[in-house]
Amino acid sequence: MTVTQYSRSWLWVLLPPLLTGCSRNPAQESLPAPSPDGAYHVYPGQEIQPALDAAARDELHKTVHVHAGVYRPSSPGQAMIWFNARHDGITLEADGDVVLTAENKELADASASSYPAIVNHVIYFGDGISRKTVLQGFKITGANGFFTRSDERGPIETTEGLKKGLFYYLDGGAIKLVGRSYPTVRRVVVQDNVTALCGGGVSIEHQGRKDSAAYFKNCIFKNNRCPATGPAIDVLSGSAAVIENCLFVANIGNTGMKEVRQKYRLAHNWEHGSGALTVFPGSQAQVRNCTFVNNWNGVDDHGSGSTYENCIFWKNSAGDGSRPGGPYELDILDASGVRNCFLRGDRIDLRSTIDTENNHFDAPDPQFDQEYRPHAAAYSGVGYRPTELNSAKESGHVFLDE
Repeated sequence: MTVTQYSRSWLWVLLPPLLTGCSRNPAQESLPAPSPDGAYHVYPGQEIQPALDAAARDELHKTVHVHAGVYRPSSPGQAMIWFNARHDGITLEADGDVVLTAENKELADASASSYPAIVNHVIYFGDGISRKTVLQGFKITGANGFFTRSDERGPIETTEGLKKGLFYYLDGGAIKLVGRSYPTVRRVVVQDNVTALCGGGVSIEHQGRKDSAAYFKNCIFKNNRCPATGPAIDVLSGSAAVIENCLFVANIGNTGMKEVRQKYRLAHNWEHGSGALTVFPGSQAQVRNCTFVNNWNGVDDHGSGSTYENCIFWKNSAGDGSRPGGPYELDILDASGVRNCFLRGDRIDLRSTIDTENNHFDAPDPQFDQEYRPHAAAYSGVGYRPTELNSAKESGHVFLDE
C-alpha cells in the first residue's frame, strides 16, 4: 500500500463508517449446546461468537472447535470475535485449516480505502483474560484499516479506568489486547493484515496492568503492514509479552510516518523507523528462539528488562529509503538481556549497546529453507522452527500436531 493510499485512509478514519447491509447480531441468537464429546463445534456458515458465549455460561465445557473453512464477519463492527472477562478459560481451537478474515465483500463499502474489511480487529481480547484462555491453530488475515466505534456486533467490554483512544480502535488488525489481557496464542499465522495506525498484526495495550504477559508460541507473522510502529506486534507503553519460537518475515511499518506525524503528532523512531516488533518505553518483551528476516527493521525496544535469547536477525532492510537514518537489525536501549543471538544486516546494533562477546555479529548464512528453518550447523538450537501445523498452512496441506 502506498503513502497516497494511506493518506486517503486518514480521511476515512475521521468519517463515520458506512454500516451497510447489517445482519443479525450473533449475540442475540439462541446459544448452542455442547456435543457428546464435551466440546462446542462450529462449522462453515455458522457464527463463532454464539459458541464462545455458550462456553462462557457453561461451567464444565470450555472448548470450542472451529472446523475447516473460511469465517468472516456477518456485519460491520469493532471485532469479528470478542473475548470479555466472562470468556476467560475458554480454548478456541481450529480443527483443520481454518481462516478467520476481516473481509466481507458483500457488505463492505467498495469506495472505502478499507475495502473489503468490515471490522477493526478480527479478534479482541478484553480486560480479565488470563493465560488459561487459549487461541490455537488459526490463520488470521484480511484487516485493512477499517474503523468504527459501533458495538452493534456485540459488547466489546472494558473495565472502568481503561482508555479508549486512537490505539484502542486503530491498532491490532488481527488481534487486539486491552487491559489485563494475557491470552495464550499458539500455532497461529497472522498474515496480510493492514491497520490505519500501528500494530498491523497484533497490538498489546495493557495500559500499565502488567500482572502477567501475553504469550505467543509457535506463531508466524508475515506480510503485515501499518503506516507507523510495530507492523507485526506493537507492545504499547505499560505492556508485556512473551514470544517464543515465532517467525517474523516481511512485515513492513513506517510507510506513512509523515502523515502520522502531521495528523497525530506521533513520531516514534522518526529517523530510522520502528521494527517488526516494537516495544515502547515502560514495556517489556521476553523473546526466545525467534527469527526476524526481511522485515523493515528487526526490533526496536525502548523498554527495560527485555530479553532476546537464541534469536536470528537476518537482513531486515526492507525499507523504502524514506527514513533518513536507514535500516537496522536491533535498536535496544537496555541490551543486558540480549544473549546468543545471530545478527547480520546493513546496521546490526543501532545504539552500540549489545554485548559482542555473548552474541554473533556478521553471522554466517543460516541456509534457510522455504519455511525459514536454518540448516547451517552453527544455528543448532537457535531461531524459529516450524511446527507441523504452521508448515501445513504455508504449503497448503493440513496436518495435526501434538
